[in-house]
Amino acid sequence: MAAGKILIILHSETSSPGRVGTMLKEKGYTLDIRRPCLGDALPETLAEHEGAAIFGGPMSANDCDAFIRAETDWIAIPLKEKKPFLGICLGAQMLARHLGGKVEPHAEGFVEIGYFPLAPTEVGRKLGDWPGTVYHWHREGFTLTQGCELLATGQTFANQAFRYDGEAYGLQFHPEVTRLMMHRWSVRGAHRFTLKGAQNGAEQLSGQILHDAPVRQWLWGFLDLWLRPRPASAQAA
Repeated sequence: MAAGKILIILHSETSSPGRVGTMLKEKGYTLDIRRPCLGDALPETLAEHEGAAIFGGPMSANDCDAFIRAETDWIAIPLKEKKPFLGICLGAQMLARHLGGKVEPHAEGFVEIGYFPLAPTEVGRKLGDWPGTVYHWHREGFTLTQGCELLATGQTFANQAFRYDGEAYGLQFHPEVTRLMMHRWSVRGAHRFTLKGAQNGAEQLSGQILHDAPVRQWLWGFLDLWLRPRPASAQAA
């Protein structure tokens, strides 16, 4: 039996939900993929969806493009309707900005491109076992505002995972990335390997061999946590 429909928001013609999309389909969900940057409209309600996820992209949550502003404002819908929302990298930064936080570069110019350590907070540990090292590709981080629970931290960008109002999650890192996606990103984004703190392509591929299995195992359980069944009263609120 189908588990329902998940809205997937992507940011280029060739982008993919990667492992997240594969796992959701394995769990019985169907994917409603939309690309507002290419003119796709976003729904005015999530009544026909079980949840929504905004993925990453090379743009900034601070950009003035109409689709960036529209996606950031649209996050009000899953928050108001108490539907599960997941933001990954750019999507997490949009969520933080929607809630009143700031999205900005590292004060000393560092980036996170490659594999970096992740440490769960006390609240995060209550949600399960997190991977010790995760994959990143970003130049900006975000601040958190009142009502956000910090779930995991990092050494370069402190805010790595958070939860808001029990339904919305933001992840600064990329658990969806497969080895094929990493190859593609490394070719298209090789010019960024010279940025302060970035790992080169060979380092990233070696890191994937070492660190990918725990990330994959964690993600399977995390998706169940994110999309756990809600009481009918909560969904109708």
